Amino acid sequence: MLDIIIASACLGLVAGLLAGLFGIGGGLVIVPVLAFVFTAHGFPSELIMMMAIATSLATIILTALSSIYTHHRLGAVLWQKVFKLSPGIIVGTAIGAFLAKQLSTDGLKLLLGVFLVYVGLQMALQFQPKQGRKALAGFWDFFAGNVIGLLSAMVGIGGGTLTVPYLLYNQLPMRNAVAISSACGLPIAIIGTLSYTWLGQNTPNLPSWSLGYIYLPAVLGISLTSIFTAPVGAWLANKLPAKQLKRYFSILLLVMAVKLLIY
Repeated sequence: MLDIIIASACLGLVAGLLAGLFGIGGGLVIVPVLAFVFTAHGFPSELIMMMAIATSLATIILTALSSIYTHHRLGAVLWQKVFKLSPGIIVGTAIGAFLAKQLSTDGLKLLLGVFLVYVGLQMALQFQPKQGRKALAGFWDFFAGNVIGLLSAMVGIGGGTLTVPYLLYNQLPMRNAVAISSACGLPIAIIGTLSYTWLGQNTPNLPSWSLGYIYLPAVLGISLTSIFTAPVGAWLANKLPAKQLKRYFSILLLVMAVKLLIY
């Protein structure tokens, strides 16, 4: 168990740094790496992806709280929009966790691999939705929240790669879109954690120190370090050529996607 905590702490250092540097959730890196770590430690193959996804969502709670606090102090969180998106996100996250349980390990690997390819290509091509389009009607927030929560719960992320493009499309400035996305990551993390805890109860062959599908030693290791490196990443984002680094990071995502699919 100690070696997993150490490996998870190292993963948290990297995930927090990348989250701060590129403005994305660490789940994009945490889930595939945890899948490799759990495989190397002989976890039951049918549980590996579910545990990696559930554990990733649990780690997002602390980082989301830290991020919300920072954005709120800067006055960037438009809480009215958060409250409009949250009901759909809560419903979608619960449904997403349930659907993930119905999929096989290979099915979850395929879903995550395709999602990593999507995000990798988006970052490589520097794609951003055009701003200034006509704002969508309010009922779209519930529908969008459903989709964001569902996909986030199934791949173990905080939803930023889905929420930010939607908000930009809906005429919100990038500063507010990132802040709102951070706030929306909290209900995804909380509902996802509760759902995977409940769905995993009484599941046979779970390793010791598991809470449902959540592996607590990994949560401890990642959470303890990621909250310290995320601010460092944010600072580096203002010092380094972010666009060029995003292209390098997109290559890493694509490599992880390929390895995940053939591993």
